[in-house]
Amino acid sequence: MADKDLCPCGSGKTYAECCEPIIKGTAKAPTAESLMRARYSSYEKKEIDFIINSCEEGEKIAEIDRKATEDWAKNSTWHGLKILRTEKGTESDDEGIVEFEATYTTKQGLREIHHEIGYFKKIEGSWMYSVGSVKPMTVVREGAKIGRNDPCPCGSGKKYKKCCGR
Repeated sequence: MADKDLCPCGSGKTYAECCEPIIKGTAKAPTAESLMRARYSSYEKKEIDFIINSCEEGEKIAEIDRKATEDWAKNSTWHGLKILRTEKGTESDDEGIVEFEATYTTKQGLREIHHEIGYFKKIEGSWMYSVGSVKPMTVVREGAKIGRNDPCPCGSGKKYKKCCGR
């Protein structure tokens, strides 16, 4: 099996046997963790409708900024999902918690870790994302840091401190 066939969520399964059926609506997420994995895969696959539609309805869904969500998904390179812990959220539960880290690189070249404790509810037999508590982000610069006296990366020929580093 080629790596490109593997599911972005890191389960080790193929996308077709893991998150794709949940995202495409041909299967329900059996657990809160499986919904979280599908939501992560949706960011990598740019499946914005699933991200929004897998949120608990009501006030919370109205607060979702579709454009910001789409921009975040499209303008990031996604590196992986790490499930840190789960609490409840099994097939027999009605609510659950999934703590996770999603690692990505912004278009500015900063590698970031989105650390969240997500709360999930089962509504009419379907797991839904309810609300999340975001932990402070970890930011790591990808590539070498530009020194003040280095040539500016914009190509102007000036030193960084006299150009874009002001």
